Amino acid sequence: MHPPKICLCLTCSTLAEDLAVLNTYRRWIDMVELRADYLADDERLYIRRFPAMAGLPVILTIRRIADGGVYKGGEAARTALMARGLAFASQDTRKNFAYIDLEEDLDVPSIQDAALAFGTRIIRSLHNMKETVADIPAKMAQIRKTGYEIPKIACMPQRLTELSALFKEAATLNFEHIVCTMGALSVPSRILAERTGSFLTYCSPPGVHVDEALTKLGHVDPVQLNTMYNFRAIDENTALFGITGYPLAHTLSPELHNTGYRKHGMNAVYIPIKSESVEDALEFAETLGMKGLSVTVPHKETVLSKLEHLSEEAAEIKACNTVVRTQTGWTGYNTDIYGITQALLEFLNVKNLRGKKVAIIGAGGAAKAVAHAVYKLKGKACIFNRTLSSARNLAQKYRFKYSVLGVEGQKLLEKYSWLIIQTTSVGMGTNKKDEGADPIDFYGFCGTEQVYDIIYSPEKTPLLYRAEKAGCRICNGYSMLKHQAYKQFELFTGEQYEC
Repeated sequence: MHPPKICLCLTCSTLAEDLAVLNTYRRWIDMVELRADYLADDERLYIRRFPAMAGLPVILTIRRIADGGVYKGGEAARTALMARGLAFASQDTRKNFAYIDLEEDLDVPSIQDAALAFGTRIIRSLHNMKETVADIPAKMAQIRKTGYEIPKIACMPQRLTELSALFKEAATLNFEHIVCTMGALSVPSRILAERTGSFLTYCSPPGVHVDEALTKLGHVDPVQLNTMYNFRAIDENTALFGITGYPLAHTLSPELHNTGYRKHGMNAVYIPIKSESVEDALEFAETLGMKGLSVTVPHKETVLSKLEHLSEEAAEIKACNTVVRTQTGWTGYNTDIYGITQALLEFLNVKNLRGKKVAIIGAGGAAKAVAHAVYKLKGKACIFNRTLSSARNLAQKYRFKYSVLGVEGQKLLEKYSWLIIQTTSVGMGTNKKDEGADPIDFYGFCGTEQVYDIIYSPEKTPLLYRAEKAGCRICNGYSMLKHQAYKQFELFTGEQYEC
């Protein structure tokens, strides 16, 4: 089979707008899908002109609401519109629609005959907007009416384990097909269309010219597909890596790792894998033969029981952010320790923390790495956490102080305020209760503190804004991310990251 094509979905209300979007992304794509269901009523009368305007192969799609589209007319009117799009075919086939998307239950012989006569291939599609489709090979065989048609299944997996099954089943297909997953878990299948054998992968432009519904369905930006994920170079020999966590709303790790692979001339790609379950993430990685995973919240501690081996540091702090697949199973490491150590030394311009009093906000997986690093740097720390028992358990390991995170601990926080390190997800805005939140909003800065927040998106959390306004030196977590990613890269590939 040929490498998958990149198909840009056009969802503007006029053909002129659609053409402008196409021209913006022309260099990044192979073909386009004209979503005529999004066009204004009067614009739909002229869809026949679009293939000649486009200068690229065009799919004509008029999607019903039941299948995720916005076409509100009846089936007779929709069929007539399809016929209008195929009519008056040109002898120059480049000026005709190259493909037309017809649902599996749409049986209109006149449309099918016209498509065949005019050299327009039929994409025969099945959409399930609520769940995955079981037994894809059997379903593909059922909807593929002739060898001239390209069967397409678009479905909405609810768990990553369903996506694993889809990859397994799609890999057995030996004819042209399209596999398109939608929703929060869809990104891996869009980037790795080569591994599902899909004829194409759909994408949408960022910004105002894309329908919000398509973004929610998991469409990827065509520029990102090419520049970040090196989509066109992915083949059967490409080494696969990724990052897993939940909700995994913001991550710059793919950019860091994929840039590294390009600099080193490696045939490798690193992708985001959203999963509420770390078991599902590991199963998915094994299904695809992935060689390594970055592990982020909330899986840094729960992943430990799933691993065959642990590095000394990961075992000591009982938190793991990196897993590497070996012949004997998964081995876990913690590169957060290295990352925060290098980041703090750069931020503070010191060689160690001897004699310095440090406040660590939080007691989770990230806080464990931070506490270990502060201890190794000879600092004295106090752990502040809403659950006092968690703060105590972490603090006692290093003979640190501990306190409840709240007004009750304010005096102690003032005492340990030379450096404040914020390690929780509060401020990231990944859920409503954290939106615009500051985990130490009860504390009044005097301006002499140095504040490090491990969050890097947003660039400045409410905590950092408030600290900076008070005159404090501040730093976000990008430096930590960068340094820990360099160490991960080395564990994944055996080579040092080329900066």
